[in-house]
Amino acid sequence: MKVKKAFRFRIYPNKKQLTFIHKTIGCSRFVYNYFTGKQKEKDHYWHTVNEMVQNGQLLQNNWKGEFFNKNKAIKAVRELKKTYPFLKEVDSIALQKAVENVNDSYTRYYKKQNKAPRFKSKKNPVQSYTTKHVNGNIAVLDQHIKLPKLGLVRFAKSREVEGRIINATIRRNPSGKYFVSIVAETEVEYDEKTGSSVGIDVGLTDFATLSDGTVYENPRFFRTLEEKLAKAQVILSRRQVGSANWQKQKRKVARLHEKIANKRKDMLDKISTEIAKNHDIIGIEDLSVKNMLKNRNLAKAINDVSWSTFRTMLEYKADWYGKQIVKVAKNYPSSQLCSNCGHQNQDVKNLALRAWTCDICQCHHQRDRNASINLRKEALRITAGTAGIA
Repeated sequence: MKVKKAFRFRIYPNKKQLTFIHKTIGCSRFVYNYFTGKQKEKDHYWHTVNEMVQNGQLLQNNWKGEFFNKNKAIKAVRELKKTYPFLKEVDSIALQKAVENVNDSYTRYYKKQNKAPRFKSKKNPVQSYTTKHVNGNIAVLDQHIKLPKLGLVRFAKSREVEGRIINATIRRNPSGKYFVSIVAETEVEYDEKTGSSVGIDVGLTDFATLSDGTVYENPRFFRTLEEKLAKAQVILSRRQVGSANWQKQKRKVARLHEKIANKRKDMLDKISTEIAKNHDIIGIEDLSVKNMLKNRNLAKAINDVSWSTFRTMLEYKADWYGKQIVKVAKNYPSSQLCSNCGHQNQDVKNLALRAWTCDICQCHHQRDRNASINLRKEALRITAGTAGIA
């Protein structure tokens, strides 16, 4: 099976390459904003016409909006270069990709999959541009990466890039570090079936509890550095905005945030890989994390554990290894049901109740372990007929 994988490396561009990267990021943002603005003008026009039709100010009632035309826009970039000569200095493929990004955004918008595209700002914490692989213009060598118009860029090679390279995204982080993400299409061979199934109950006390008894602790990465981060942000607030000291302190704050994010991602990667490799059917609760974040008392803790990122990792790694993710409905009372006899205990709705004894079968339960066992049972019920799963 062919899948797309991203290989991320830190790069160390020289001064000339840094200048080119900054120019390309700026030009890509300019092209994106230009065509987003043009499309917003069209949408506003057709919206006004439709309102006039509804109010009876116009007789015609068949006015429709004009969809974004990617091919016309890419051709228009050539004319745009005549008006704005600085666009000629950067990678032309990156400008085409910016147009494609506008097209993708409006396609999802017209399908009501997301809100209307917004303009990009040079004040955004992360700045990037994407270029496509054409005629070997992107290649990974021993100590350098070959990138369009940048030439050979020194990088920290941590692993081999496998498969056919599709594109590369050059990114500048708020901490001042530069990275390249190479997307490649590679062939994946499924692992042998383990014959195992598991239920996963995520929480705040422990990050995750599996039905087989495995417990992954919650390291609380943000909490461990929260005091240090708060002090750094206080110092930043006392600096004059835009000054050299303000820029220096801003990078220090960004590095602390980056350290927290890197630790969290490393943990989530290791746990999700271990689970996806060792179990064929994985039952998880279909949590509505967005709604849970509305609870002010729990929002910070929920953000720190990153349940949504963990679920995303599980899903794409399950595809890589040929495993199955089963999402159990959010209204399924996994914590309230006795995993032994099925009796539902309404008292368990109280989150402070961490252990309880069933009134019917007198079986004693630890809350998270009991929920994970119920999630496993429900996942097996949903996938009834799957052979060889124990």
